[in-house]
Amino acid sequence: MRVPVAVTCRVLGISRQAYYQWRSDPVSQRDFDDAQLINAALDIHADDPADGYRFIADELSARGFAVSENRVWRICSIQRIFSLHAKKKARYRKAGPPVHDDLVCRDFTANAPNVKWLTDITEHPTNEGKLYLCAVKDCYSNKIVGYSIDSRMKTRLAVTALRNAIALRDPAGVIVHSDRGSQFRSKKYRCLLRNHKLTGSMGRVGACGDNAAMESFFSLLQKNVLDTRRWRTREELRLAIVTWIETKYHRKRRQRGLGKLTPVEFETIYTAATAA
Repeated sequence: MRVPVAVTCRVLGISRQAYYQWRSDPVSQRDFDDAQLINAALDIHADDPADGYRFIADELSARGFAVSENRVWRICSIQRIFSLHAKKKARYRKAGPPVHDDLVCRDFTANAPNVKWLTDITEHPTNEGKLYLCAVKDCYSNKIVGYSIDSRMKTRLAVTALRNAIALRDPAGVIVHSDRGSQFRSKKYRCLLRNHKLTGSMGRVGACGDNAAMESFFSLLQKNVLDTRRWRTREELRLAIVTWIETKYHRKRRQRGLGKLTPVEFETIYTAATAA
């Protein structure tokens, strides 16, 4: 039994003109574009479920989609495409008297590589016990230029991370900024700074803002790796940390402060410009 169009439109509360317009073009261009964006966003999120809508928006732009962040946020909300978030755990470490002045003063910018380095230590539990990471970050490109992972938070953890950074860079004269942890106040660490003509710098006690840029990196690591699941062994977590730093953070994660470039892309452009 066929129902007359007039009766159908009256029951549905729409005009006959709207009905015939829909019949001639059931899928609007806007709906078609949204469908393409949703498919692309799902692919990006499936590649890394930790990506939020801002990172997805950057990746969509890189893939040729002209789309605003608000539209990406709307699509992600409708499709329930959410980033993996976790509460940041507080880290407590006894601080001692400073052995260096604060030469950074919360200015985490640099006009070239190897001008300012930031360093700090974070920890995370596994079924075998805690695993500790000491990382060294270049303020120019936000690249992690050196890091060390160990089962104990000893002086060698900080010393090894700094040695790795020195081996990969030409750091004479660079400012190395840290907190007042005992590892960074140790004699071995200070000798390493002095032998390679590096300048030490330290923030105040209990002022996390004095090393906020390093804390920001650890927060990303916490959300993207450390708190994504329970880790069975230290080796399992170590491989996950190294993989995320070298593949995702350095080469895939675009940063607003770098003009939506990755740290590797940003330094590559600088090297090319300097060579030219």
